Amino acid sequence: MKIICIGRNYTNHIEELQNERPEEPVVFLKPDSAILLKQHPFVIPEFSNDIHHEIELIVRINKVGKYIAPKFAHNYYDEIGVGIDFTARDLQQKLKDKGLPWEKAKAFDGSAVIGDFMSKKIFSSVESLNFELTNNGKIVQKGNSSLMLWKIDELISYVSQFFTLKIGDVIFTGTPEGVASVKPNDVLEGFLENTKLFRIQIK
Repeated sequence: MKIICIGRNYTNHIEELQNERPEEPVVFLKPDSAILLKQHPFVIPEFSNDIHHEIELIVRINKVGKYIAPKFAHNYYDEIGVGIDFTARDLQQKLKDKGLPWEKAKAFDGSAVIGDFMSKKIFSSVESLNFELTNNGKIVQKGNSSLMLWKIDELISYVSQFFTLKIGDVIFTGTPEGVASVKPNDVLEGFLENTKLFRIQIK
């Protein structure tokens, strides 16, 4: 499987990091070794002093597709959930300043939290889903899929121009504003429409 991530897909997040608004989706990959194993804590890596949480809506691809038209993209997933794209923000900034790829800051071991999935059939529309992240019980990020610059079906169509989508692939669709550093003993919990889909302890 592969993990396909979308950056800069919420205006307020673009502004909080003082990034330029992209003209097309920003795409990067994480290897399967980035997946944080179930029931395991997230251990802050030695190479960073500023690991940020980024909660995102995620979808899991359920059939092989290439050059998928937007009107057919909804047929390529039937589950939706939430996850975290952990980011070594200090390292990412150094890489960006040098015009280098982000992988060391985005794709390191344990950097991808994949929570439980829910059937999209239980929602009236995937284009207006509320999700949030709490840290030690306090809401730190809130988002709604209606605020995406590119919606889920558009992302699936766009990504499939470059990568063949395979069964089990996961797409991280971008994070809303509110990203911040994590610290040892933090407990992060992710919710989709008030249903808790993951709980992660930071060490």
